[in-house]
Amino acid sequence: MTSFRDYISRLDKEGRLLRIKQEVSANLEIADIANAAGTRPVLFEKVKGSGFCAAANVFPTRESVCEYLECSKQELIPRLIHAISNPTKPEPTQDWKPETENPADLGKIPIPTYLPEDGGPYITAGIVVAKDPELGRNLSFHRMMVIDRNKLVLRILHRNLDEFIKRAGGEIEVAVIIGAPINVLLSAAISSTLGQDELEFANSLMPLKTVRLENGIEIPADVEFAFTGKITKELHDEGPFLDLTGTYDIVRKQQVMVVDKIYHRKDPIWHVLLPGGLEHKILMGMPREPTIFNEVGKVTKCKGVNITPGGCSWLHAVVSIEKKNEDDGKAAIEAAFRGHKSLKRAIIVDSDIDIDDPEEVEWALATRFQAHRGLVVKENEKGSSLDPSANPETYITAKMGMDATKPLGRLKDFRKEDYGKVDLEKYI
Repeated sequence: MTSFRDYISRLDKEGRLLRIKQEVSANLEIADIANAAGTRPVLFEKVKGSGFCAAANVFPTRESVCEYLECSKQELIPRLIHAISNPTKPEPTQDWKPETENPADLGKIPIPTYLPEDGGPYITAGIVVAKDPELGRNLSFHRMMVIDRNKLVLRILHRNLDEFIKRAGGEIEVAVIIGAPINVLLSAAISSTLGQDELEFANSLMPLKTVRLENGIEIPADVEFAFTGKITKELHDEGPFLDLTGTYDIVRKQQVMVVDKIYHRKDPIWHVLLPGGLEHKILMGMPREPTIFNEVGKVTKCKGVNITPGGCSWLHAVVSIEKKNEDDGKAAIEAAFRGHKSLKRAIIVDSDIDIDDPEEVEWALATRFQAHRGLVVKENEKGSSLDPSANPETYITAKMGMDATKPLGRLKDFRKEDYGKVDLEKYI
């Protein structure tokens, strides 16, 4: 399996794809249908005003990601950690003959407006590919609001792309890719350090090939759409927009990108990422689990990390450890906050707790946690811009860690007992 469309084709052949044959509007209707479909992948065959189709809910669960990468749920985080630790260079190819839209006209593309209060139509699955003469290539997700036929305003945080723009004097030539395979989507969502190439992470997850665009930027060959253009010094209001938390983010002045050319495959599929939906949570939250895992692994034996859906797949995490020292739980709390700066609550449990089962985690809190010794509160900490309860200007918040691990001196008192398994048919 090598591409976004390959996976959609597989879903279709296996009867798992919901095909919407009726013409739909990109204005609210696509979003409402995608939301109603839950975890079922959807293909919109006809979108009003566009000659292109669109797909949503493509990777809404861990199972769908694992299926694409051909690994188990238990193998997924180790695979991501290995890819980050062992990046490999993708192979260039000349076998790429895209169709082009020149001059660029974003109005021809089925870019949805998701909710009535949105600032405009939004590209939500767009990955910006930028390069720096010294630092190399960077891939990162940015939501993009359409403000004209060839103009977008991008939400750019103070991270790697922002540093690339500053180093380029405030303006930079970039490419934007949409409809990328899951190895590229996951890698672009990882919080890498300056100088790391996320496309090399992606290649280690699953080999890919690259092509060089006319502006010199190298992108994955197996994408549905690619835009080229310049992020300029021009500023424009970005938002309002519903974000990962299911609440509206505020309006800010952000930089404008002028799109000069649009490339696409023959009969391309536009990737619709439902804001605050399950696919959004998987692609944004899960790539932070390896960074928490690595940090916790520096202080104790880490067995697993789950950035929980109830915590918006961003603000809360449950971490499983194999405790060796009495203070390992609190050390793991501090490490978890280092591993994901936006984390607001960390619960540390023993390895006998299923961190994917909220009832088991709550059971551990009920039976193994005592607030006077296991609670860690951190005040006046830098949190997430997505958290509506944090200071909207400084993002200052309070963070909480809960050590719900067993005291080493009383392990037998906290053992989970279970009844024996029987075959009821033998007794009937």
